[in-house]
Amino acid sequence: MTPTASSTPSSAREPAERPTGVTLVDCDIHPVMTPPMLLERMSSRWRRHYERFGRRTPLITEIYPRARNAGMRADSWPDTPGGVPGSDPELLRTQLLDEWDVDYGVLNGLNGQDCFDAPGFSAELNRVLNDWLLEEWIEVDPRLLGAIAVPHDQPELAVAEIERRAGDKRWVQVLFPASAQEPLGSRKYWPIYEAAAGHGLPVAIHSGGYDPHVGAGWPSFYIEEHQGFSTVVQRQLVSLVCEGTFEAFPDLRIVLTEGGVAWSVALRWALDEAWSVFGDEVPDLKRAPAEYIRDHVWFTTQPIEEPDDPDDFARMVEHGRLADRLLFATDYPHWDFDAPNQALPRSLSKETKADILAGNACALYGLEARS
Repeated sequence: MTPTASSTPSSAREPAERPTGVTLVDCDIHPVMTPPMLLERMSSRWRRHYERFGRRTPLITEIYPRARNAGMRADSWPDTPGGVPGSDPELLRTQLLDEWDVDYGVLNGLNGQDCFDAPGFSAELNRVLNDWLLEEWIEVDPRLLGAIAVPHDQPELAVAEIERRAGDKRWVQVLFPASAQEPLGSRKYWPIYEAAAGHGLPVAIHSGGYDPHVGAGWPSFYIEEHQGFSTVVQRQLVSLVCEGTFEAFPDLRIVLTEGGVAWSVALRWALDEAWSVFGDEVPDLKRAPAEYIRDHVWFTTQPIEEPDDPDDFARMVEHGRLADRLLFATDYPHWDFDAPNQALPRSLSKETKADILAGNACALYGLEARS
């Protein structure tokens, strides 16, 4: 189902051109702000709150089932006392930016993905995280770009944080968790989408959040936990489509991060078939669901599906018209890091690989060749 030119958002019609010299863009890097780093920058009011009461959202190392080695690469632990993987910019520069000659890397800091905390504390947490990312990472290395962390369940405060950062082109997207207090298509979150779209910023929805197992209960094993990420992402995409979010915000662009991609083809088929029967229930949808997904949604490659026959992946990309909607990601410093020279199936054409490794991200984020 090919949308007409008049129904396609202007942002989706831009050609996916890769600037000369840009060959690798990593769209999912995870810097980690340790508690001492957080406390050092917090106001006295909220520092006292944090020291006395802590946070309501557990860290990944505090939940079960736990990932081995805290879910990190064994070689990514820095030598600095109290350091954790992702907390040392110099180690990231050595192991990722320099080793793989990365032109640009998008920093998705997950420290701010909280729910149910006091609104002021949530706002402070995300402000501090963004200040830390800017001063300790982005300003130190021009290859690094930022995702604006926001107190997503406090939309008014989230919009204020977007307005505070959006004028700086080094911030290239707004960051959301895949699990929040309500499904992400809820009108509660629409002011955030409106602000992001108004500033030309995509919204990256990253697996995780307060309850990553919405509707399915807690798994017994980490293998279930890891595979379940894509299920939650699918549920949120359905919510965004069926609630009319893309119809309400024609320039909204969504990046589904660390949730897989192959499932998106079958989901589009299923949604279109259901819409052909239940379309009257969602009159706000003026087009078939697959058209909204095609025009508004991008996917990162990590974790990428790896079929026994690599040609199956190439066929999936072709059937889903995904060649210009895939963004390369390493997921550094997590254990399932994808090296650029091994991540993409050999069955993909040279041109498609080049677009996935850099061209699509350059078009989405408006990146230019670095001098």
